[in-house]
Amino acid sequence: MSSNVVQVNRAPVLTLWAAVVAEHLGFDHAAALSLGKALAGLNAQSKGRTLGIYKPAERPEGAPPKKAKPGEEFRVELLGRAIPAKRTGEGIRAVVEDAPVKPDGVERYLQGKFGFALPAVEKAMRSLADSFKPAELEAAAYSLYERFRPAIPSGVRGWGAKGGLDLDVIVSLKRRS
Repeated sequence: MSSNVVQVNRAPVLTLWAAVVAEHLGFDHAAALSLGKALAGLNAQSKGRTLGIYKPAERPEGAPPKKAKPGEEFRVELLGRAIPAKRTGEGIRAVVEDAPVKPDGVERYLQGKFGFALPAVEKAMRSLADSFKPAELEAAAYSLYERFRPAIPSGVRGWGAKGGLDLDVIVSLKRRS
């Protein structure tokens, strides 16, 4: 196996890619990490429900859905998803179950999943993102991810499975001037 292939599951790949894209779109690094982690979590929940791993949350009969206080929460569009976010004393942060996603926890998560390969993976993703203008990247980001994400078995067998993330494929997707 090539040294440019990292064995990893899809969630950290999507987390890092979404963070790189968010930074390219103008978010600071901490906000981008927060948004990337929340986006990957939303995708995992959707996929888990589709596979029957997660059940939709149940509400008592006739109970209205929980609502945020006016002006407290807003949505950030990233990779085709609306991510709940709010402005905190530290800046913009994605919100999961009413709590801001802490960027230092996302950094530890990524380091734990990618290990020594994290700088190389991040460099390849940044190179790809930098080859696009922000509006073009915003439109193409998820389809780019679909082209380089690790291949895993379909269905429940693929849940949490690792596959090969080929850094040469990521770099090959760069736009040529």
